[in-house]
Amino acid sequence: MRLISLHDQERIAAWLSRNADLNIYQIGDLDRFFWLSTVWYGLEQAGELFQLALIYLGHSTPIWLMFDDQQHRYSAYLRDALRPLLPAKIYCHFSPGIAEGLADRYQIEDHGLHQKMILQDFSKLDQVVIDQAVVQLHPADLPAINQLYAEAYPDNAFDPRMLETGCCYGIWRDDQLISIAGIHVYSPNYRVAALGNITTHPAYRGQGLAKQVTAKLCQSLRHEINHIGLNVHRANQAAINTYQALGFGWVADYSEVLLRQKDC
Repeated sequence: MRLISLHDQERIAAWLSRNADLNIYQIGDLDRFFWLSTVWYGLEQAGELFQLALIYLGHSTPIWLMFDDQQHRYSAYLRDALRPLLPAKIYCHFSPGIAEGLADRYQIEDHGLHQKMILQDFSKLDQVVIDQAVVQLHPADLPAINQLYAEAYPDNAFDPRMLETGCCYGIWRDDQLISIAGIHVYSPNYRVAALGNITTHPAYRGQGLAKQVTAKLCQSLRHEINHIGLNVHRANQAAINTYQALGFGWVADYSEVLLRQKDC
């Protein structure tokens, strides 16, 4: 097998779409909104792709995504082939057990086991009682959004550009934004969306507000998106329960780790 650099979006999409629920983030990053911030590598033999890795450069720290729903050895082969190309610091989303193979070169900061979930039962969205005024958020709301994240979810990955998609909803109390649901990835072309940065102000938790804003967001996406997914920390059982009540189901476990190159 040999390491190759990939530039053909349709070839990448065809491979990822074999398991779209697992690969929502990577598929979404094929959209022109994200494409220029991506670098793609594959493991190829006799013209056939056996594994694929994405390195996303849209954040201050590069993010490496690589998942394996069949045989982990292909991820291990590709991991090892990419070693000479890796930066000194990179954040990784891997199938469990892959990061440990880099422990000789990198310090591994474990950010825990996570679940990938996919919206499987759309009928549950219609059963959600929305008794709050859930409204679409816009770029002009950015100061209030930043304030909410500072108070409720400081360790977020919010990209203000996502407001341009119209896929961000919130609940206000007077002039204060108190709950929000948005997206990490959105591609009408590939018909995928990954929800993210969902939170409620600590003073208003326990009232089902996150469930309502997330339901509203999913309802807005359901007619143009075939695969709506999200990632959640396995320890966050309250969030998992909320997502299950909305119709989301488990797809796979994966690990998030930060790799820092050891001093020579």
